[in-house]
Amino acid sequence: MIRTDILLLTRNAAVSAALLFSLLVCSPQAAQAEWYSHDYTVMGTTAKVELWHDDPVEGQKLLLLVEQDMRRIDELMSPYKETSELSKLNREAAKHPVPVSQEMFDLLKTAVRFSELTDGAFDVTFSSVGYLYDYRAGKQPDDKTIAEHLPGINYRYLVFDDKKRTVRYAHEGVRVDLGGIGKGHAVDSGIALLKAHGVTHAFVNAGGDSFVLGDHGGRPWFIGIRHPRDKERQLAAIPLVDLAISTSGDYERFFIDEHGVRQHHILNPKTGKSATESQSVSIIANNSTTADALTKIFFVRGPADGMALINRLGDVSAIVVDKTGQVLYSNDLVDPRQPN
Repeated sequence: MIRTDILLLTRNAAVSAALLFSLLVCSPQAAQAEWYSHDYTVMGTTAKVELWHDDPVEGQKLLLLVEQDMRRIDELMSPYKETSELSKLNREAAKHPVPVSQEMFDLLKTAVRFSELTDGAFDVTFSSVGYLYDYRAGKQPDDKTIAEHLPGINYRYLVFDDKKRTVRYAHEGVRVDLGGIGKGHAVDSGIALLKAHGVTHAFVNAGGDSFVLGDHGGRPWFIGIRHPRDKERQLAAIPLVDLAISTSGDYERFFIDEHGVRQHHILNPKTGKSATESQSVSIIANNSTTADALTKIFFVRGPADGMALINRLGDVSAIVVDKTGQVLYSNDLVDPRQPN
């Protein structure tokens, strides 16, 4: 049975500092400030911003500013919007180099670096097959169709021209989808925006991707990880300060096919089919873009190789439910099931 626990990060000294701070008397100036929050829907998911500010007008303005920034990124990077920069790339880049914004150029290069790091376990060209799935309608491509489109999955087909800031696809049939990294990027962008406006305590979330800035009223933020087979239960509650956490699960977008197999949206780029070795992967990192990408990498590589990668990287942590329901922790986490 998976139990609900508080999981402690042995490497997160900021948590200890925040707990110590909570014992101190808050200053009169801090006592005058308040928390402001805003929930909305964007990028096909629910999002939330919460921040601490001493000016209610400015606080509300900043909440909307983060929402507007996420909507801007969605307009830029959605593969479903015909007018997006990404859609233009997918239409034209196999024919000729396409000029793109610096933001798109940099994020695609970041994606390729994750691909190189993991020998293609992370690959934004997965959509060359991925677009054939319809999770709402419960439809999937047959093996013959997958085999026909699988050659389009290869991050090496993304050709960059740094001087002209263009991107070209070096193969017909290549399609890019930034769903494995885009929400993390949007969260990081929102946090950067708040920092630029002097905010020191905030929470920005988009779907399974979150970043906590500073502490929460002198204490760590506690971020819950849901049970992958029971949405009413929590797997763990994680105390965080100035860190990102991303959770991906095979329960987010899926259907059960006629053979009783769970078909979900995290595809193995090598096969064009759903990764099968995990039910849920949560990654804690210094930024949301990294955490977002690493959850997909872990899903594809499986618990053994995935955990070896996490333990080798340093400055990242993992909480994983494997395909049997067993909960696994990276070396730097204190397993709450173990006696002190």
